[in-house]
Amino acid sequence: MVEVNLERLARDVQYLRDRQDILDCIQRESRARDRQDVDQIASCWWDDGADEHGPIITKAPDYPTQANLGHSANFNMTSHNITNHLCEIDGDTAYCESYVIGGLYWLDGKTTTIAFGRYLDQLERRNGEWRIHTRRCTIEMSANTDGTWVQSKNVKGFLKAIWGRKDPSYERPFVASREGLRW
Repeated sequence: MVEVNLERLARDVQYLRDRQDILDCIQRESRARDRQDVDQIASCWWDDGADEHGPIITKAPDYPTQANLGHSANFNMTSHNITNHLCEIDGDTAYCESYVIGGLYWLDGKTTTIAFGRYLDQLERRNGEWRIHTRRCTIEMSANTDGTWVQSKNVKGFLKAIWGRKDPSYERPFVASREGLRW
């Protein structure tokens, strides 16, 4: 009985670890795009993978640069937020559906678009590591809003996000200060 319970516990722990590693990969990839961190984006994808964003299919090795160019050509900043996450693990393959809410702050400095969609991801575990192999994106709705609030007195003094490794999220340790790029 003890051996059976230990086997069940080991399977449950492996399943939970796999689920967490898969979700961490998907969230890390979204965060990396919001920082335009090419190396971190690439670390979430297998080289033989592909991303489908609308009619555009990009091979994984080209995806980090292409995604960053698309964002910087249109937006001052982006924010990809993963919400509901479903995951079906079949051996070394996982099929995931992750809802994403994207905030897109346009270059005009006046408009923010909130877009709602899903990532349909197939991840694979290779040598014990989960990464994205195939991503398909949906868009289900959007809303345009007045994006000028970030320039108001209510936001004055807040840290600004920065594309790249100069963003405050890369600093170690975190130290409260009045330094850094501010609104």
